[in-house]
Amino acid sequence: MRTKVCKEPWRYSAAGISIALRVTPRGGRDGIDGIEQLADGRSVLKVRVRAIADGGEANKAVLVLLAKSLGVPKAGVKLLSGATSRLKQIAVDGDPARLGEALRQLVSAQSKD
Repeated sequence: MRTKVCKEPWRYSAAGISIALRVTPRGGRDGIDGIEQLADGRSVLKVRVRAIADGGEANKAVLVLLAKSLGVPKAGVKLLSGATSRLKQIAVDGDPARLGEALRQLVSAQSKD
C-alpha cells in the first residue's frame, strides 16, 4: 500500500474551500499540474497560466482557470492572499464536498499524464 506523500492543499469551510496554490505565470499553457510539497512541509496545488504577472493578469487567469476546472461561476472564486506572490490562497464558494472531489479528480488526472 502506497502512502500519500503530500496532503491535500485545500481546507473545507461552510461556504466552500480555500486552496493553497503555487502559480507559474507565462507557463506556456493554462493548467493544473498536481500537488507539490514545499520545503517547509506545506502542500500546494501547482497551477500554470499563459498570462504574464503584470497588472494582475496572471491572477485573473488563475481565477478563471479554477472556476472553469471546478464548474463554478467566476464570481465564486476569490483571491484571499498572495496578489504579488507565486504562493496564493484562493477561496472557492460552493458545496465543499463536491469541490474537494472535483479537485481530487483534477489532481489524479494530472498524475496519470
